[in-house]
Amino acid sequence: MGFAHAGHDDASASAGDASAGLNKPHDESKSSDPINVSSSSYWRDVRANLVRREQVSQELFVDPSAPAESKASSGDPVQLPQKWAHAITMPEAGCVLVATEALDDDSIFERTVIFLLKLGSRGTFDGPFGVILNRPLYTKIKHVNPSFRDQATPFGDSPLFFGGPVDMSMFLVRTTDSSRVKGFEEVIPGICFGFRTDLEKAAVLMKSGAIKTPDLRFYVGHAAWDYEQLLGEIRAGYWAVASCSTELISDALTGDPSCLWTEILQLMGGQYSELNRSKTAHRCFAHLHRDIAADGRAVLGAEPETEARQLVDVPLLC
Repeated sequence: MGFAHAGHDDASASAGDASAGLNKPHDESKSSDPINVSSSSYWRDVRANLVRREQVSQELFVDPSAPAESKASSGDPVQLPQKWAHAITMPEAGCVLVATEALDDDSIFERTVIFLLKLGSRGTFDGPFGVILNRPLYTKIKHVNPSFRDQATPFGDSPLFFGGPVDMSMFLVRTTDSSRVKGFEEVIPGICFGFRTDLEKAAVLMKSGAIKTPDLRFYVGHAAWDYEQLLGEIRAGYWAVASCSTELISDALTGDPSCLWTEILQLMGGQYSELNRSKTAHRCFAHLHRDIAADGRAVLGAEPETEARQLVDVPLLC
């Protein structure tokens, strides 16, 4: 394709454990500072409010007869909807990367939405990484790992999602009280993440009642970059970067995320809403996910556990 993005001829998608080289996961022993997360959340809401005010002002400028939102003409904040998304110029932890039409021929990343868990920094081996939110694999953990059938486990019936081409599976945790899920790093308020090695911690939290099975979403693999590599891909137009509400991410973790790509682009508005009117976007692309899953796991059929193992050549989640 003429460029190196996660999953294509780059160290970010090399075989082997993601703990090596560029793919070294964030040290799970270093929990995030809740004050920083809280401050970041406050800034995200303030910024979204400013963006919404600007949108309202532009609507009134184009059509003075259009109904103005409450308080839009004053210095007070406008009322934000429960679900919102808007473009930002630079990636940040907790943002989403939305694939553009430039990735329409990419078998892995076409019409994906990647939730960026960590941004990392220049000149370090701790680069950006995240998980694809909208690639269901249409199988369960117990089908991938037969041992989950033979022992009492809270995860066996959980559905699996394709998180990206880089080794090391992950999971996201949805919670209303982050103080109850100690040991996991919070990305945005109410959403934490863990690696395959954190499954025992998650099981303990479930036994204590801090979280329930629907609060967890499991991903085979993840996406990772070198810091400058990701910036280069964004500049090249492969990804639209967006900030979005916690409710939007939370709903994607508990419901069917098949149309998340379309939903976010529509919420972003303007030029981004035009992307979902391109050659194939008139269809809700749940069947595209099946095609991609089949492409990665042979053909979805009678032996899902064998096919799922073909997706990545590493042990899955355990």
